[in-house]
Amino acid sequence: MILTVTLNPAVDKTYTTGSLMLGQVNRMRTVHNIAGGKGINVAKILRQYGYSVTTCGFLGGYTGQFIENCMQEIQAKCRFTKVAGETRCSINVIAEDGYVTEILEPGPVVSAQELEQFLKDYGEAVEESDLIVMSGSVAKGIPADIYGKLIAIGNEAGKRCILDTSGEALLHGIEAAPYMIKPNQKELEYLVGHRLKDMGEIQEAAQRLRKKGIGHVLVSLGKKGLLSVSEKTVLWGKSPSVKAVNTVGCGDSVVASYAISVLRGEDEHTALKKATAISAANAASLESGDISLELAEELLEKIQVENKQ
Repeated sequence: MILTVTLNPAVDKTYTTGSLMLGQVNRMRTVHNIAGGKGINVAKILRQYGYSVTTCGFLGGYTGQFIENCMQEIQAKCRFTKVAGETRCSINVIAEDGYVTEILEPGPVVSAQELEQFLKDYGEAVEESDLIVMSGSVAKGIPADIYGKLIAIGNEAGKRCILDTSGEALLHGIEAAPYMIKPNQKELEYLVGHRLKDMGEIQEAAQRLRKKGIGHVLVSLGKKGLLSVSEKTVLWGKSPSVKAVNTVGCGDSVVASYAISVLRGEDEHTALKKATAISAANAASLESGDISLELAEELLEKIQVENKQ
């Protein structure tokens, strides 16, 4: 069982249009609503591959119920903590001119009592899980060190924890020494406190983080692919060329793929190839967290992995 944690889930609303014009009326051609949030996206991909998943986090109101219904439809186990506020919406506008615009609501304010209940629910879910994936932003009312606390609980229970977040939540989270983190380049720059000019500096920064007790640093490099830095290997997985439709959720697909590889005990080379292929397949799909398994298998043969040691 894989436990996914989404502290600030959302209903993802994807609009398509010709172009988006500021200060004017914009009429959308289509709209598509799905359950979203980074941990939710991870759960959806894991279910596509047939893995048992428990989802937890905070949900409230009509939008929260919509997300829970979506999770139940894919037979993911729900252990969400209910809040008085309304779960947020995240809007993604895809225009024909090539621009993609994201509008992200802040989410509900979580009370001290709701947070206390969540920690209880989380502790119970940890005991039933083999691996924990923690993803995304933190809702208002939740302390910035929350991921550090959740990782500590997971570590104490002997569970491997994968962390994918940003800002202060990431900064505090790495202090608890998770099994793996997946920053993008900007997030990595935030952690080390300076700009990273080239692949060599990115690799050096990732290795510095590993020395803090993090087992595996996986850096998302967009079109350039993924850089994997672990105890024994430093590998660069190069992304294949695909027609990108929607890049939202590509990082979540990487995390889902690695969670599978960790449970299977796959070597780093195999894990990196699969994650790079699944991420590219996600970019070719309009819906985040819903990939073509056939395309992912096809792209797998095109992935090039370079040893950077």
